[in-house]
Amino acid sequence: MKRAGESAAVFAIGCVGYGAIEVLWRGYTHWTMVLTGGTCFSILYAVNGKHPAMPLWKKCLVGDAVITGIEFCVGCVVNRWLHWGVWDYSQLAGNLLGQICPLYSFLWYLLSAPIAWLAAGLRRKIKGQQGLLQPLRRLLHP
Repeated sequence: MKRAGESAAVFAIGCVGYGAIEVLWRGYTHWTMVLTGGTCFSILYAVNGKHPAMPLWKKCLVGDAVITGIEFCVGCVVNRWLHWGVWDYSQLAGNLLGQICPLYSFLWYLLSAPIAWLAAGLRRKIKGQQGLLQPLRRLLHP
């Protein structure tokens, strides 16, 4: 049960974080992007947990590849297949089917550094506590 709670918390943090980044960057987000963020953070949390000694630049490359790859897959479904028009990078240089482009891929590389830091800190916090909700309880009831 602890593992399921940890996974749910990590997914929720990714959902909120990705959604917040989109709102700050574009002024709005879409529910599919919130779920995409949860998925990306969950994968990066797992990767960083399996390879804690990996150099930061490699973690950033992995993060860039994971986020860009998932963004491409989700984009092909929501934008090209379902025609929801969540985003369109077709006007940006080097884009692939209007779903991904080098500019945003580079930004994901840069954002992967704080993501790796957050994932490592979250893992330490969870590992050092009896229950998953213990850190949240302390924040709400000091």
